[in-house]
Amino acid sequence: MTAEQARKRIEVLRKTIDDHNYRYYVESSPSISDYDFDMLMEELMRLEKEFPQLASPESPSQRVGGQVTKQFKSVKHKYPMLSLGNTYSEEELKDFDERVKKGLGVTIDVEYACELKFDGVSISLTYVDGKLVQAATRGDGVQGDDITTNVKTIRSIPLKLHKGNYPGEFEMRGEILMPLKSFEKINREMTDELKEAGYDEEEIAARLLKNPRNAASGTIKMQDSAVVAKRNLDCFLYFVYGEKLPFKTHTESLKDAKAWGFKISEHGKRCRNMDEVFEYIHHWDKARHQLPYDTDGVVIKVNNYAYQKELGFTAKSPRWAISYKFKAESLSTRLISISYQVGRTGAITPVANLQPVQLAGTTVKRASLHNADQIEKLDLREGDSVFVEKGGEIIPKITAVDLTKRKRGAVPVEFIRKCPECGAALTRKEGEAQHYCPNELGCPPQIKGRVEHFIHRRAMDIDSLGEGKVEMLFDNNLIETPADLYKLKHDDLIGLEKVIDGEEGEKSKKISLQEKSVQKILSGIEKSKEVPFERVLFALGIRYVGETVALKLARHFKSIDAIMKASVGELREAEEIGERIAESIEHYFGEKRNVKMVEDLRRQGLQLRMDESSMATPLSDKLNGLSFVVSGVFSNFSRDELKKVIERHGGKNQSGVSAKTDYLLAGEEAGPSKLDKAKKLKVKVIGEKDFEKMINA
Repeated sequence: MTAEQARKRIEVLRKTIDDHNYRYYVESSPSISDYDFDMLMEELMRLEKEFPQLASPESPSQRVGGQVTKQFKSVKHKYPMLSLGNTYSEEELKDFDERVKKGLGVTIDVEYACELKFDGVSISLTYVDGKLVQAATRGDGVQGDDITTNVKTIRSIPLKLHKGNYPGEFEMRGEILMPLKSFEKINREMTDELKEAGYDEEEIAARLLKNPRNAASGTIKMQDSAVVAKRNLDCFLYFVYGEKLPFKTHTESLKDAKAWGFKISEHGKRCRNMDEVFEYIHHWDKARHQLPYDTDGVVIKVNNYAYQKELGFTAKSPRWAISYKFKAESLSTRLISISYQVGRTGAITPVANLQPVQLAGTTVKRASLHNADQIEKLDLREGDSVFVEKGGEIIPKITAVDLTKRKRGAVPVEFIRKCPECGAALTRKEGEAQHYCPNELGCPPQIKGRVEHFIHRRAMDIDSLGEGKVEMLFDNNLIETPADLYKLKHDDLIGLEKVIDGEEGEKSKKISLQEKSVQKILSGIEKSKEVPFERVLFALGIRYVGETVALKLARHFKSIDAIMKASVGELREAEEIGERIAESIEHYFGEKRNVKMVEDLRRQGLQLRMDESSMATPLSDKLNGLSFVVSGVFSNFSRDELKKVIERHGGKNQSGVSAKTDYLLAGEEAGPSKLDKAKKLKVKVIGEKDFEKMINA
């Protein structure tokens, strides 16, 4: 085949594949089998490889992925990506309508465009001459991350537009989401892999994707675009930004955008007044659970573009749009039993086992009851029917008892008095809500939990060991303390077996450690000896000593020996160390077995002294005396990098917002509880750009 023949064939293939992509992913009406589509794509990729001079960034072959992005470049938005004001109240929607009318100086009804609020990740797509040139995340609203390579793998996003009246350059705003089928498929495959690797049900549940929104957010920032392509993300577009747009209304713009090739939700509606807006909301509050993706509310926008321009913006959001959030769905189901889980510190957590119920698109079988006080507050009785809802549509919780279904003479639930794992009598300190098992030496979940904490990525980072392998080692009497990991030999591990119970109707499986796994485990354990002292201190699992506290202690005392010798009063002299933390540390090192374990770790060569040379050279004193809490995802730094920068400029890091906090440095997806507390305490909230201005001033 000549280059000219190849060019003509490539053009035909690209057009044919684009047409089939559009029919399948946008119109949901495929006209070709998956096999035939794959054959066309295979031929196109072969020809582009054979004739590399004919490759094009708009080719549908780009959707397969394969490029690896080490670092996502930060880009500034031409039009800021503002957030919308939220409300759960119809009364507040009426107030919004009144503000709009007042702002426009009218008394007649205003026309609104209503759309479903997709639970995904905001995206900005820039097109030049009908071709996708850039895709960026929302970031802090002013600038975001360039994720063009990954976005090209999403088949519902056009790389090249159909013919139309679009401007030479414009932006489309939308939401990238993970369809429920894709989410469930990924979790099924992960479950099978983890079972094969020896993980039990609890461990698997902890590792699975928690919800489609977080899964979409994590996927779109993956470094390998080929993995992104396999996760089948989707995207709905809902706003056109550009200069001198030829539209009078928002609904007109979306109609044209659909003709250009964009996937626009079919469920949007033009509402002539607020009564029609409420009808739309009431319909979708029930119907949303039949959709193949998650939606958590409705967005209401003034439809007329001239009105939008007249109303303008506040510093954070448009005055012509608002988001109505659906209340969490609540259903009644029967309480079958209560089981009790034991954590690594001995804390006992009651879990309600429920008659399975479909809630917000998923099957709920269990819900946390937190502690004895919660059970007493709910006045829970055996056999009760309870109302269950998903807090933030993610975590199931029991909100109340359905008293209309309570049986006469129902017996109140009594919190257990003995540990369900080892039988030790439980204790409860005055002023604490949690019950504890005091049998730290002999209670299996506590022993395994301490080792699992020790190997955690943020601690010793022995990633070749998972919870399943820790259980395997424990069950074979190879470990009792974290120090025992460093005594493991090749012959201890090779051929080590574990039987995994099969689910109902399935046979149990037997797995064993082979040479490759054994070498990885031993290598990971050996490498962990290089982990710095502050992380070793965190890995010990002393109650109340998290990452930040461990770092403060390490910097103040410099060595494990100094910490072990310190009195409560001396411990409190360290920054952020209060009475409770100091007493916990003194208690920990007052136990001979813990001192012995530290000595074992010392003999194995772990870092038990602060390496002064590793402490970064100060850059300035611009943040001297200022305390920061860092939360969220940032464009130019990781959270750990930001904390180091703060310290190198003289500032201090805090683990939580308090009255002593000067700034909450908040990125995308900052913790809601931290934001609420900052607002309550009047702590200033700043973004990444504000922080950079402070240190570059």
